[in-house]
Amino acid sequence: MESSQGSRSSTTTTLAGLVENASSIQRDETCVDGIPIYVKELIAGGFAGALSKTTVAPLERVKILWQTRIAGFHTLGVYQSLNKLVKHEGVVGLYKGNGASVIRIIPYAALHFMTYERYKSWILNNYPMLGTGPFIDLLAGSAAGGTSVLCTYPLDLARTKLAYQVTDIRSIENGMKGVHSRPAHSGIKSVLTSVYKEGGFRGLYRGAGPTLTGILPYAGLKFYMYEKLKLHVPEEHQKSILMRLSCGALAGLFGQTLTYPLDVVKRQMQVGSLQNASHENVVYRNTLDGLRTIVRNQGWRQLFAGVSINYIRIVPSAAISFTTYDMMKAWLGVTPQQKSRPVSAA
Repeated sequence: MESSQGSRSSTTTTLAGLVENASSIQRDETCVDGIPIYVKELIAGGFAGALSKTTVAPLERVKILWQTRIAGFHTLGVYQSLNKLVKHEGVVGLYKGNGASVIRIIPYAALHFMTYERYKSWILNNYPMLGTGPFIDLLAGSAAGGTSVLCTYPLDLARTKLAYQVTDIRSIENGMKGVHSRPAHSGIKSVLTSVYKEGGFRGLYRGAGPTLTGILPYAGLKFYMYEKLKLHVPEEHQKSILMRLSCGALAGLFGQTLTYPLDVVKRQMQVGSLQNASHENVVYRNTLDGLRTIVRNQGWRQLFAGVSINYIRIVPSAAISFTTYDMMKAWLGVTPQQKSRPVSAA
């Protein structure tokens, strides 16, 4: 039994061991320990976010096209949608909006992970009556999610508007106006400038309501489930890369399933000022109004439009993000949070 178990986990445990050994060597040979701990957390979080987001960028774009009901896409499957994008815009079309996405995700993920660690430390130090365990991760994760969204939301808005645009390259080459051709923003600055002129500062936060409503439970549940699942992993496998990937993927799936309809409302609010073949200038007063209007006019199934591709996307995204963050923390020498002593019930 030991031999079979060892053969299955030898690769992942060996790689994890190499990462740990490498981190200790690097800390001895460099001045990395002179970096403040919150800066290390920012670096680890930003790198993890950029890597995971770029990995799933093509799936993310298809999801946005489905959520916003772009004609010719929302009735297709994943493979057909990806193939159509390549035919219309080339391979680069799969990554349209990813530049804005990465520029957003680096500060977003950096702030998300760093503030999560800081909030968690603050709660543990100031509210020992709450005890320890995943519940603290739920509170810290929710607060961190809200903080990171408020700081980076305009970049998320720009990413959505860029990904929303579809251009038919073949029609342009033939000198014809393609049915999918849309006025294109030249980049992030163009989007933000245009949005600010149209709606001022409030316009830059269009759709932020459902985003905050969704991110608070999602971010909290994601960290909660990740730490909760790790508690059930035998100690000898705690540093296994496969274990981290599995726990991260399951945590992401759980959180996304519960909050996905809010993401659909957010996307439609973000592109509400743009003409769409399926819904004209959509304006929702708030999150609840958005949910009601979508169910009434588009059907309840639209609240889960793109959820299948989101499951495909979230597995590698959350798995890569959590695993990379843990490994980067080990390499940078960030020690685990010191938990407060258990408090006996009075």
